[in-house]
Amino acid sequence: MTYTLPTLSPRPATTPKTAYLISSGDLRESANIAGWPAQLELEHGVTRALENLGWNVQRANDVDPKTGHGFISSQRMGLDVFKHIPVDAPLIVAEAVWQYSHHVLAGLRTHRGPILTVANFSGEWPGLVGLLGLNASLTKMGTAYSTLWSVDFADEWFLDGLRSWTQSGVIAHDDSHVHPQRDLPVSAERAVGEALAAKLASEKAIIGVFDEGCMGMYNAIIDDELLNKTGIYKERLSQSALYAEMLKVDDADADEAFAWLVDQGLHFQFGTDDATQLTREQVQWQLKMYIAALRIADDFGLDAVGIQYQQGLKDLVPASDLAEGLLNSTDRPPVRSRDGARVLHEGRAFPHFNEADEGVAVDALVTDRVWRAMGLLPDNTLHDVRWGEDFDGQFVWVYEISGSVPGSHLGGWSNAEAWRQDPVFFPAGGATINGCSKPGEVVLSRVYIAEGILQADVFRGSVVELPVEETKRRKEATNPEWPIAHVVLHGISRNQFMARHKANHVQLAYAPDAATADKALTAKAAMFADMGIKVHVLGAVNL
Repeated sequence: MTYTLPTLSPRPATTPKTAYLISSGDLRESANIAGWPAQLELEHGVTRALENLGWNVQRANDVDPKTGHGFISSQRMGLDVFKHIPVDAPLIVAEAVWQYSHHVLAGLRTHRGPILTVANFSGEWPGLVGLLGLNASLTKMGTAYSTLWSVDFADEWFLDGLRSWTQSGVIAHDDSHVHPQRDLPVSAERAVGEALAAKLASEKAIIGVFDEGCMGMYNAIIDDELLNKTGIYKERLSQSALYAEMLKVDDADADEAFAWLVDQGLHFQFGTDDATQLTREQVQWQLKMYIAALRIADDFGLDAVGIQYQQGLKDLVPASDLAEGLLNSTDRPPVRSRDGARVLHEGRAFPHFNEADEGVAVDALVTDRVWRAMGLLPDNTLHDVRWGEDFDGQFVWVYEISGSVPGSHLGGWSNAEAWRQDPVFFPAGGATINGCSKPGEVVLSRVYIAEGILQADVFRGSVVELPVEETKRRKEATNPEWPIAHVVLHGISRNQFMARHKANHVQLAYAPDAATADKALTAKAAMFADMGIKVHVLGAVNL
């Protein structure tokens, strides 16, 4: 009997002092086309810097004449591109825009040469967000990499790092702000965290996930074997079920929710062009999603819920942002069960983890329980780590979430405005919850996978008030329709944060003052630790 054996396609040989360059892109072609000029500028800057070091840069794939860009825009395309990259060549993944990590993870997992991820430190496009998501994904799958970022690719810090990578294949970053897990001092706050962890271990909790794997965020998927050890279990739900439930919500119920928001002072920037402006019909669908999500959560006895929204749901209904911000708010429109007999989760926020990010799910659930046990307002949210600049002698981060924060974070619904989402990313529109986060003391954190286990970084910061014109400048330099938080981290520099952070998202919760914030962080760290999560305290924190 004769068998047909497969033959391996030959891979090109490595050329000395030559780095290959790829760029993972969006799955949405409109975003790839719009972001391509920024990507070209980034690639020119990186190429120029390497050429000054005596290196050549070889782009692994050409610009597609049909699309007009050179992004890797699907997982299959990524596999095909990697066939033409020497397996041991120095490889640069350059990101100026949001990218779907799974487009390139298969090739990166088996690549044997040194890997460098690099982004432009700019707010115009979410390249930094994409970089952090990619880095977190590489960390999760145990693939070694180095990482850099720069405003203009000419500063000494960037050039020194690039030189190190060309010489040794690695870049060492300052991690002196990282304090490894240690026993927390005996305190009432530690006792709160430990008691909550014990209750969770005994009684368990369920997070409902409306489709996993949002926008290529491999880092945002926590395997059941890791998650279940914390006492948390998944109820896997379908976005099609959410849509079906939305169709059953009466207009009268959505109208009541809309009237409640108007009474609270939320201003809707309505227009008449559905393709480019916010309309009342778009908001009606968003409120039906809010009601439907709570009713499904009630059906399954959920403790938190996450709506992916991308990819298919975005082509059916307006954005999920308004629903998400309402869910994470203690002060929100009441929602009744289908029979009208009960108000669901009356008088409290219902934790929602945006973009179905399961690291956020764990964090939001823990934050909600710790803050409520301490008598604090538990409203919390994720933000994208978008960008930042120095202002008045300190580095002030631009944290932005793509559409929704709890109303309390803005100082109340009367301080919020509902703007239409950008048609480039959200063709069906929908309202954001826009505004500027109020000044105050905050606890920040991220749950992630590294070394095959769940880990958490916890740290402190302050949301500061900037002049109106500076806030306007920062919003217009990013996405003016999204809510913004001006964040100053305590004892953590820009580069320390970027090198360390293992996610495109960061979790934020307010406390009434600095002393209470420190106590809440202690309780949260204690709960994480007793859930079996390895805890790292970052920066300046009073435990």
